[in-house]
Order: sequence, then C-alpha cells, then structure tokens
Amino acid sequence: MAKQTGKQLQSQIRRIFGKHVYGNMYGLNELQITDVDFLTKTVLGSAKIGEMHIVELVTKKFQGYNNVAGGVSIIALIEESHIALHTWPESSYATVDIYSCGEKSKPEAAYKYIMEKLSPKKQKFFSVDRGNSSMS
Repeated sequence: MAKQTGKQLQSQIRRIFGKHVYGNMYGLNELQITDVDFLTKTVLGSAKIGEMHIVELVTKKFQGYNNVAGGVSIIALIEESHIALHTWPESSYATVDIYSCGEKSKPEAAYKYIMEKLSPKKQKFFSVDRGNSSMS
C-alpha cells in the first residue's frame, strides 16, 4: 500500500466551521449586570436566536466589595462550543465571547441579541474565522 501524501490526508479531514465573535461592552446598567436571572435569560435567548443548543449552563455571582455589587459570569456549554458572559459592575463593563463550530449556527445574531438586551453606551466587536478551510 502506497503511503499517502499530506494533501491526500488533508482531503479526508472533515471541514470544521469555526465562527468566533466576541466583544467588550462599556457604560452598562449596574442593576442589569448584577442580575443573575436577567443575564441567564439573556444568554439562553442568545443561544436560541443563534440556533445553538445548550448542553450545560454554569452561573456564578461574585461577592461585592466597597459597597459595589459583585459581578456575574455565565458560561453556556453548547453542542457547537460555548457562550460566555462576564460582568464587572464596578466598571460598568462586560465581555461576551461566542464560539461556534456549527455550520448552521448564527453567533453574530446571538451577539447582537445580547447587545440589544444590555444596551451598552459603547461597544467593541471582533470576529474571527476559526475553521479549518485554509488547510486545503
């Protein structure tokens, strides 16, 4: 049996669709970004809008200090990868990270949904293709 070349082996590898969107949100409402229930519903809604499927959800409310409420982290393990939301009420700041390898998922729509719910005064958005299509 002849040894396969690298190009032949690569042609047998399944295509991976990797979409990674993430961003920073500034000037947020302190009551919203410390409300675990509100943020949980927001992440769940983003997964639905983005056509992603939640496997497990982890939430953590951190202890506050200096009379400022603690932040919240919500991480959704999805069949397609993950959604993560972290808040810092002392800075009116939050980050969101959505990575999906689902061919039909819509991480940009999920991100937009979170932005609409949190209504930041300012935001920075980033998008990266993390698929393996460049292998061929």
